[in-house]
Amino acid sequence: MTAFVTGAGGALGGAIAERLGADGLAVAVVDIDGPSAEATAGPILEAGGRATAIACDLRDAAAIERAFAAAEQRLGPVTALVNNAAVFPSGPFTEVTLETLDDTLAVNQRAYFLTAQMAARSMINSGGGVIVNVASIVWHGRWENMAPYVTSKGGVVALTRALARELGPHDIRVNAVAPGAFPTAAEAAQHPDLEAYEREILNAQAIKRRGRVDDVASLVSFLCGDESSFITGQTINVDGGWVMT
Repeated sequence: MTAFVTGAGGALGGAIAERLGADGLAVAVVDIDGPSAEATAGPILEAGGRATAIACDLRDAAAIERAFAAAEQRLGPVTALVNNAAVFPSGPFTEVTLETLDDTLAVNQRAYFLTAQMAARSMINSGGGVIVNVASIVWHGRWENMAPYVTSKGGVVALTRALARELGPHDIRVNAVAPGAFPTAAEAAQHPDLEAYEREILNAQAIKRRGRVDDVASLVSFLCGDESSFITGQTINVDGGWVMT
């Protein structure tokens, strides 16, 4: 089995790629930053797994097609797709530029659509597969100054449901995971007062610890495995109970 994981040079995507590698999947480690992709692929290879690093700007449809073709040429047909890459612009809705909106939707939504389409074609030919889209708890609402990001992640949930219905007859399962807040470089860049932000998170969560990237990777592993063979069209929150409040 071969997994195609986008945004796999970052903390969350890297954890997902390494977990799938440990599960025995060959992993195409895809990221806009080539050295970061190689850094994620390295431990998988060192552990005796199969992996290849692929630099790809997901804003470029032709680049996505080349990356997918390279993954299948090097590792075999893709049987698991994990759409994880995302950008996180913030600012008042009335000040969002068309450029920012288009950029966010290109990475967080259009790229998910295109990679899923390529994966579905391959999976239909090979007898089935799994698609996992990384959404976010922000699609539930309550978050301000993130309109493009919230819009894109709501679209990911809708796409997940649409594909689950259409691709199910081909033995392709499609689910989404919706992470809460995790300590990553993106979080640090968005929140200058990290101590105050952490207090806010822990006050809101039912579980009083910060999330770990392995919490998301474990769920993705489950959704890509046989034990979840009757689960499709679902969006599962990984947030310590945040959205319950």
